[in-house]
Amino acid sequence: MRFHKLDLNLLVALNALLEDKSVSLAAERIHLSQSATSSALGRLREYFQDELLVLKGRSMVLTPRAEELVQPVRAVLDQITATIAVSQPFDPAVSDRRLSILASDYAIEVMLRPAMLAFEEEAPGMTFDISPLGDDVVEELKRGRADLLIAIDTAISTELPFVQLWEDDFVVVAWSGNHSLRGGITRELYESLGHVVARFGRTRSPSFEEWALRSQAINRRVEVIAPSFTAVPSFLVGSQRIATMHRRLAERMARFYPLKILEAPLDIPSVRQTAQWASSSNTDAALMWLVGRLQALMQDQG
Repeated sequence: MRFHKLDLNLLVALNALLEDKSVSLAAERIHLSQSATSSALGRLREYFQDELLVLKGRSMVLTPRAEELVQPVRAVLDQITATIAVSQPFDPAVSDRRLSILASDYAIEVMLRPAMLAFEEEAPGMTFDISPLGDDVVEELKRGRADLLIAIDTAISTELPFVQLWEDDFVVVAWSGNHSLRGGITRELYESLGHVVARFGRTRSPSFEEWALRSQAINRRVEVIAPSFTAVPSFLVGSQRIATMHRRLAERMARFYPLKILEAPLDIPSVRQTAQWASSSNTDAALMWLVGRLQALMQDQG
């Protein structure tokens, strides 16, 4: 179909090319071969009388004309999705949908692991593609590179739809043989012991509890920086170090490691974990089913 001499089928390819700035990545996203996507780019260049993507160094960049097209093209496709595309009744038992989820290893352990066990029977034909959080997770949603984001409420966008899934507080965790804690833990002891913390991404960003403690001028002697929340317990076993962990995760990790859990001797605000998705996905029945099931699962956990 053509509209003002533009093949409307090219809009999907144009959106992917503008957002990914790569023929190979765009091809993967829209499920075309690289040659077919290159051909689409050629036709788009001819229509707009502009190169759209040009090589700069080792990467492709958008021309000024292409930059002007990013928002309008995305808006047109979002409008089509929201008002024209008719969703079919969704049945997880027979669906073969693939849904991509961005989540921390904390959320994976506490929520997604038990969820996947349930979905094995409820949605045997579906695929759940779970990836770790990056440095700009909201942008991943906006660009269509993920269907759902599971993150702390301070990390999401207020411009996109979201729901709260659960709330959690923090505890102190140590190896069960840690003799420093025989008499319990005080703030002074908490500050004097060595700590294991988790930091993330290329920038090694601190987790929420680390920011919260810094804001209260609580000094910790950080001796080990782990690459994930679930890696922290392995660095505690056999040592006199301690860690500050989400209560739900600590209780799960204590099933697999010889750990003791103590109430924190200071006030750390609770965290709220949320699910967020792109506005254009509000009518995606499969995604809404997933969100609803995750909400129900966490309510059952209490």
